[in-house]
Amino acid sequence: MPIPKLIETTVILEEVMTTPSPALIEALAQTPGDLLILGASGKMGPTLARLAKRAIDEADADKRVIGVARFSNPAMREALQQAGIETIACDLLNPHEIQQLPEVENVMYMIGMKFGSTGREAETWAINAYIPAIVTQKFKKSRIVLFSSGNVYPLTPVKFGGSKEYDPTGPIGEYAQSALARERIFEYFCRQHQTPGVTIRLNYAIDLRYGVLLDVAQKVFSGQTIHLSMGHANVIWQGDANDMALRCFALAQTPPLMLNMTGPETVSIRRLAERFGALFDKAPMFAGEESETALLSNAGESFQLLGYPAVTLEQMIGWVAHWVKISGPTLAKPTHFETRTGKF
Repeated sequence: MPIPKLIETTVILEEVMTTPSPALIEALAQTPGDLLILGASGKMGPTLARLAKRAIDEADADKRVIGVARFSNPAMREALQQAGIETIACDLLNPHEIQQLPEVENVMYMIGMKFGSTGREAETWAINAYIPAIVTQKFKKSRIVLFSSGNVYPLTPVKFGGSKEYDPTGPIGEYAQSALARERIFEYFCRQHQTPGVTIRLNYAIDLRYGVLLDVAQKVFSGQTIHLSMGHANVIWQGDANDMALRCFALAQTPPLMLNMTGPETVSIRRLAERFGALFDKAPMFAGEESETALLSNAGESFQLLGYPAVTLEQMIGWVAHWVKISGPTLAKPTHFETRTGKF
């Protein structure tokens, strides 16, 4: 569907995020084999699954889309099934259950733990660093696209424009350390078995129900103070991130290709808040000053390979502002983008 000026309902939001681009339709038509999505019930998984299914249908291709998760929310599983997506309930910490999954040619790895990881460090490491070893050995004959995080990078000077793929890593805190472990384990087994893959360092995806823009907009709208110590961030529309990720199967190689995925702008949190303030006719309240460093990624390589995101920063700001004004539903999961200690 055409990109709307405003989004009024969750139904329209889901429609926007699951409408495939012509490039995605062509890419999945040319990608041999079925698609299995591990972690299909998370923040991005459900829309990615539906996006893939719609692209395959529009290509008139004979391919299965299979969503795998614990599915603790039965309604989510039912919704995916109604969209024509096969579902399998699986405890991904159980190696036996992983071994029972069907062999497929394409695996989208979306498993990870971030929020709530403080105080649950052992579980965080098990999910982020143990499961990749089991999965990569199970699907050693597949193409695997693995979601990772820009948090594996250190804080870098804002003026440099963000870390590039082969800049030194420097994860801050146990979540980011476990995310780097996920990448290293994945790379090791891909090298061992000559498994083609792509590692996506995402930083940060948003839709209208969660994300950096929503966090800032809500604070401006409700008169809460915005702390500026992490004064800059990157964002990308979730629909664009999913579209680009699905097109990464065509880029899979051994050792895995490393790819930053985010928007082209270094977003100033102060200026973002002031923009929302103008849209809400409210003056933002600030505390502190911007640091010279921030967690930032340079996604120039992904733009060369996959093109630029279709949804612009200005479009996202307008959508989020309207969503806040109409009290649209949210996931009530702050991103904690402002943290500089790595504790989530």
